[in-house]
Amino acid sequence: MENLTYILPENFIAKYPLDQRNSSKLLIYQRGQVSHQTFRNLPALLPPDILMVFNDTRVVQARLLFEKSTGSKIEIFCLEPHEPAEYYQAFQQTSESVWKCLIGNAKKWKSGPLSLEVGLGHPSQKRIIEFHAEKISCDKDAFLIRFQWDPGDVTFGEILEKAGHTPIPPYLNRDAEPEDKQTYQTVYSLIDGSVAAPTAGLHFTDAMLEQIDRKGINRLNLTLHVGAGTFQPVSKDDPAKHPMHAEHFYVSRRSLQALLDHDGDIMAVGTTTTRVLESLYWLGLKLIGNRQSGESPIFLDQWEAYEIPPGSLGESLRQLLRYMEENGLEIMKGITRLMIIPDYTFRMVNRMITNFHQPGSTLLMLVAAFIGEDWKKVYEYALANDFRFLSYGDSSLLIP
Repeated sequence: MENLTYILPENFIAKYPLDQRNSSKLLIYQRGQVSHQTFRNLPALLPPDILMVFNDTRVVQARLLFEKSTGSKIEIFCLEPHEPAEYYQAFQQTSESVWKCLIGNAKKWKSGPLSLEVGLGHPSQKRIIEFHAEKISCDKDAFLIRFQWDPGDVTFGEILEKAGHTPIPPYLNRDAEPEDKQTYQTVYSLIDGSVAAPTAGLHFTDAMLEQIDRKGINRLNLTLHVGAGTFQPVSKDDPAKHPMHAEHFYVSRRSLQALLDHDGDIMAVGTTTTRVLESLYWLGLKLIGNRQSGESPIFLDQWEAYEIPPGSLGESLRQLLRYMEENGLEIMKGITRLMIIPDYTFRMVNRMITNFHQPGSTLLMLVAAFIGEDWKKVYEYALANDFRFLSYGDSSLLIP
């Protein structure tokens, strides 16, 4: 991991976004050459025959703050649903839902439920919801928490949206502010589930998307719910010992068909989109080789991409479409633990837009896999030209 670290001074970390999303800097790396422009100029830099792929996940207000009668403050960070395990169903639950959570100040919460009053509706007609949290069990480094509320005719999603706080990254070293609820969200976010934003998309505006459409560039959405594990550094000298976190993704039959029909470059907006696209390739081959046991959701483990014999991209996508047809699926649900490390061969993504990532992170590892040792050139250029780093920072367009 020594060759995948760099010195990131604290003052280079963007604590807040710029006033205008598209006014950030855009570093351009193209086959060894590095330059930069402003992000709003991106549409003019794109050829019309590419396919742009976006992650339309929506960040949920995942941080819940409780206060015990003793005055101790307890934070519950909702990671992913447990019962029901399906995201949409979990957000639509009434009365009760069980989630896998992290707990801040856990030592102060020995037993018993925590309670919170949540006001819903217009101030003149506000309803008070009694919201309770109870520990069920410990699940490795997290806890299973049962949430219950009364009256129970409102959904868990409504409660979370009202009572929760934006889960901004820990390296910002500040509390979430009201503005983060909007700025830490892409303008095209649609499907609730992420606890971290797909930050490459934060720079796009509605006007820029309209420009891209007018240029005749095709674009499509898929969904990967970004987990808190994205911030976990690779602390081991051997990346093979790093337990890659699992993330849930959803791809429509229409999107798969568009990927199959496209004959040019594919540009992934963000590392999360890249991870899904590359996972799809290996999952199709896994189905061809009868390595998929028929489980649902379809699953790719951490190192399977390095064990499955490579094959045709077209046949891989056609196999996924057959799988969907045979199972009567319009939306394919999947879980990926794919870990992309240097020397990985990209099978679907030719271009990528991404922000600047933490030293020693799996995201930086993915960038190093994409452009090789030139990642150092890119990051040295960014530091020398006062680029802003991490989630609220500037962006890059990478073309190997």
